[in-house]
Amino acid sequence: MSQWVANPTARTALDDILPCVDNATAHETSKRAIEVTIQIVTVINQVIKTVSNGNFPPSYAPLYYNQSGPMMPPLCNPYNSDFTNRTCDPNEVALSEATRVYKKYVCQISSSQMCTTTGRVTPDSFSQMSAAIELSYTLYLYGPFLVDLQDCTFVRQTFTDILQDHCPGLCRYLNWIYIGLLMVSLAVMFSLIFWVIYGRERRYRVYTN
Repeated sequence: MSQWVANPTARTALDDILPCVDNATAHETSKRAIEVTIQIVTVINQVIKTVSNGNFPPSYAPLYYNQSGPMMPPLCNPYNSDFTNRTCDPNEVALSEATRVYKKYVCQISSSQMCTTTGRVTPDSFSQMSAAIELSYTLYLYGPFLVDLQDCTFVRQTFTDILQDHCPGLCRYLNWIYIGLLMVSLAVMFSLIFWVIYGRERRYRVYTN
């Protein structure tokens, strides 16, 4: 493990069970995950701005479904356009809280899909919005970890922790086992020697008698 951590690109037996990719491929995967998150958040904010928060006349159906009440806050995009991390504005809703916050803006609907209570989104629209938010939040939360798995950064760190925290004790216990096996081997060897000597001595005595 120590040799593989020191030389992760070397061809070893671990490559057969740990199919790591190069850093360029892992970086591209991370970039695509961030890009998908940005696109989903952008689409959700466009829907909130142009549809949910829109005050349309009844003739603008299906954009009009009798939405009313307080305006929905925009969803926070955790990344800038250059894929760097971004700090949320005070009026934006974080991905981790978006589903809970937006649920307050769901209205009850009639058979004609019109809001009968105060709200900015219908239950169906909220379900679709929640699914997209969950996808974005999953990519944002677990994307870096999955990239670490892909380029074996996580595995190298795990191996390093094992080498530092567990291998010293393991080596010590293995040495004790080796010493024990050596003592057993020596005992068996001396037993065989004494048994051979005893057998020869016994045959000599029989021959002498």
